Amino acid sequence: MLRVTHFEIHAADPPALIQFYSRLFGWNFKRWGSAPYWLIETGPAGQAGINGGLVPRRGLIPTDGAAVNSFVCTIQVDAVDDSVARALSLGGNVAVQKTPIPGVGWLAYVKDPGGNIFGLMQSDPDAK
Repeated sequence: MLRVTHFEIHAADPPALIQFYSRLFGWNFKRWGSAPYWLIETGPAGQAGINGGLVPRRGLIPTDGAAVNSFVCTIQVDAVDDSVARALSLGGNVAVQKTPIPGVGWLAYVKDPGGNIFGLMQSDPDAK
């Protein structure tokens, strides 16, 4: 079985999205050489999860209301409502309202200020 080992965020304004994700999730960004590419550290080595990268967008920003047409990464959070509120305060917006995933937890989709969609999941086996 093959696993996801890296993700990328595409950004029309890399510094703005670096600030957004740093403040929302506490992720660390480090420029990779002289290339317009930033490595993303999402947690300490040895902890479950993957790291990623941020790259300048080479196309149009996704339009509101368009269907999701890419991989969507979901981040485990302690409280979906708090994380959505924090994302909104940092310039994001809600793509899909919080919804129960029965027996798993609560899921919401948010757009970052660059239009990228990501999921927020709060574990709760009692979600219905």
